[in-house]
Amino acid sequence: MRRSLDTLYGAAMVGACLSMAAIAVLVFIQVMGRVVDRVLLTFGFSRWGIAVPSLAEIGGFLFVASATLALAYTLRAAGHVRVTLALRLLPPAVTRVLTVVVLAAALALAVFATWHIGLRALDAWQSGRVSFGRVRIPLWLPQVVMTTGFAVFCVALLDELVAALRGDPSFREEEIRRESEGAK
Repeated sequence: MRRSLDTLYGAAMVGACLSMAAIAVLVFIQVMGRVVDRVLLTFGFSRWGIAVPSLAEIGGFLFVASATLALAYTLRAAGHVRVTLALRLLPPAVTRVLTVVVLAAALALAVFATWHIGLRALDAWQSGRVSFGRVRIPLWLPQVVMTTGFAVFCVALLDELVAALRGDPSFREEEIRRESEGAK
């Protein structure tokens, strides 16, 4: 089970990385198109007009995909912001209870967000809504990716909540490891 969950989180992170790489490639193409056009105009030639239509919109969709798909992996790697300074002042039993409460609240909020984003994606699919840019992208596509990212995040939060109830969640183990490396 642990291996399957880690594979799921890793696959979502690969999707996040591919989304960021796609943004970089599209922006590179756009910039190089402008550079080539400028050089051609400088030497008296006409422009080629290399451009990525709806780049800002596509880039925004890819950024949201990257941000949401990375949530689960980032949680497991202790990459989310936590107020550990205050937690260090509390007894371990209180810290554990607070961690469980916060994970349960985060899970409830993530489930709520996942449900409503999923409903929005379904509505966009049923109504055939598309983006406003020159390239008409069906809005359900980025919304499904966002729903998937949040759903995987819900799984990770539940995973961490179960781990917290049994002992220490993986993000806490990672924080302890980093603290011990920093003390050396």
